[in-house]
Amino acid sequence: MISLEDRQRTAQSVEEACREGARLSSACEVAGIDARTLQRWKTHAGLDRGDGRPHAVRPLPAHALSTQERERILTFANEPRFAELPPARIVPMLADEGIYIASESSFHRVLKAHGQAQHRGRAKAPQRRRPPSTHVATAPRQLWCWDMTFLAGRVTGQWHYLYLILDVYSRKIVGFEVHATDNSDHAVELLRRTALAEGIHALPDRPVLHGDNGATLKATTVLAMMNWLGITASYSRPRVSDDNAFVESLFRTAKYRPQFPASGFASLEDARRWASGFVAWYNHDHRHSGIRYVSPAQRHAGADRDILANRHTLYLRAREANPRRWTRHTRNWNPITAVTLNPEKESIVNAALLAEKEKASAA
Repeated sequence: MISLEDRQRTAQSVEEACREGARLSSACEVAGIDARTLQRWKTHAGLDRGDGRPHAVRPLPAHALSTQERERILTFANEPRFAELPPARIVPMLADEGIYIASESSFHRVLKAHGQAQHRGRAKAPQRRRPPSTHVATAPRQLWCWDMTFLAGRVTGQWHYLYLILDVYSRKIVGFEVHATDNSDHAVELLRRTALAEGIHALPDRPVLHGDNGATLKATTVLAMMNWLGITASYSRPRVSDDNAFVESLFRTAKYRPQFPASGFASLEDARRWASGFVAWYNHDHRHSGIRYVSPAQRHAGADRDILANRHTLYLRAREANPRRWTRHTRNWNPITAVTLNPEKESIVNAALLAEKEKASAA
């Protein structure tokens, strides 16, 4: 489609060429359009309103699926017995029960519109479906993300491996380990220890754990441990480098700290001592800008609300003492209520906040 500005510019150029003696068809050919196209622009006010196709009202085809039929497709497809099956198997099985809603292709279209079709029928982890990479956390222990990064040794070619789990809501490092090798068994043990330390076995809803598509974090033993713990797996979208931004940002913070050895770590024990010191600093001393400059440990324990309320009171007193220094309102010290991993739609965040309010009022 040609924008309104380009249409007007092209029409003006053709008219100028015609006034200079050029034929209309030749001038349009040089401009890259057809003479009939220019005539249509002039006839249907295309030079005033632009292309009307994006705003055109198209009638719904008579054979289109109704809203009730789409809902039935989703209802059947999300039944536990069909959760792992593609439409090519769902439709025949329903037919054996005397039920027909739509064809396999219609099932595919409806499921794809809801983000469920692309993962169906593949060999997967024990979880029934891989959830989308957009998640909202309104409290600790709802959403974790993890990754592994390399820590260079002083010997060329020698590496140590830092495994780390971060609570997205509070930004607290809830689990970490440093090893001399990259092995999925290390990830399994870290996940088990972190789940035990955070007490997720007593939670009614287990956390979602988001990671990249690395082989270590997607190993069968790791997925089996997630299934045993009741943790839902989530993975970055293919070829999207910033889909695990919280952990990547944390690794950048770690490696740009002055205490990080530029010449590498002398030994595995040296790397582990550094990691322990960094985690203690990050969790308890670091004031994180993404959570109103409280420490991750304070937010994880729920102490951030009182801290921020006290800050707000202090700011109000300061404004009362020196009103001329304050032209407007004081700084916003309201707690961050929801943290979104890879936000795509504002409605997702609003729905999570509404559910949290309903849960609080019911309690």
